[in-house]
Amino acid sequence: MPKSRERSAEPAPPLSLSVLDQSPIAEGSTGAQALRRTLDLARLADRLGYHRFWVAEHHGTPMLAGAAPEALIGAVAATTARLRVGSGGVMLHHYSPRKVAETFSVLGGLFGGRIDLGLGRGADADPVTTHALQRDRRVPDPQDYPDQLAELLAYLEDRPSPDRRFAGLAPLPGLPGRPEPWLLGTSLDSAIWAGKLALPYAFGDFINPAGAEIARLYRESFVGTERLPAPLVAVSVAAICADTDEQAQRLAASARMCARMSHRGTPIPVPAPERALRDLELGEEPAALRPRRMVLGSPATVRAGLEAVAGEYGAGEVIVVTVTHSHTARERSYELIAEAFGLLSG
Repeated sequence: MPKSRERSAEPAPPLSLSVLDQSPIAEGSTGAQALRRTLDLARLADRLGYHRFWVAEHHGTPMLAGAAPEALIGAVAATTARLRVGSGGVMLHHYSPRKVAETFSVLGGLFGGRIDLGLGRGADADPVTTHALQRDRRVPDPQDYPDQLAELLAYLEDRPSPDRRFAGLAPLPGLPGRPEPWLLGTSLDSAIWAGKLALPYAFGDFINPAGAEIARLYRESFVGTERLPAPLVAVSVAAICADTDEQAQRLAASARMCARMSHRGTPIPVPAPERALRDLELGEEPAALRPRRMVLGSPATVRAGLEAVAGEYGAGEVIVVTVTHSHTARERSYELIAEAFGLLSG
């Protein structure tokens, strides 16, 4: 009898790598410089072969300049050729779903199939700033986020809004161009909403590193549609890559000090590593910050770390977020990660 052959397991598809940029403001520089550096980084990511480039939305902080992703996305898309470009993400609870739909429809019309609309809902500002941003100031915080999501998706898909209040509206201005919607989150609620609405789900591991079970529940709750027939997970991970593990640890001191100061309620621009190391030596890291995960080290160390996190989540894509005082060090980190994963030769 012929010897039976064991079927070899199919190799896993290569991990897709993307960028989440928060436009960090280095101590001694300005917000305008930080925004221009975001454009520099986007051009580099485009050349290096990253898959997508997302820009964040943060308000009321001297650390991050990215307060208007809808404005930055157009500039990033115009200066790059291949990258998908999007929001990581728009804080929908501040805004009218119709206005967000029209804005991203325009971007989709200008840049074809390259635009992503990542949607989030987070405590991204102090209470006064949050109130100043609200679309309706008659109540402290309208608790209607799932309704907003449903309304926004109806606009993007040319369907009447669920309550039909706005039936008969004109088509969105950028058709046939459309953004690809994603839901961002760090909690069980976001996973359930993403699953029931058949949205791709991007989990912020750099905020909550205990999300593997939440990603599993997203898959379990997923109800496929023609737009997305199967669940799709990406995970956003804080990482710094340098020539050696020691250099990466030193660079990470800047982000660690920023986290400590934000936890104290006194956010600061991103300090130089030397200042941050001195501050970190003065006291123990707050317990609330200790679970936060950063993948730090040489190219081999970071590749192994990113692959391990992706494996925890069952994610085919890692969205890397890097905060350093030095823009050169930040660019070098993304270069080394691209080399480690073979993007440059791909």
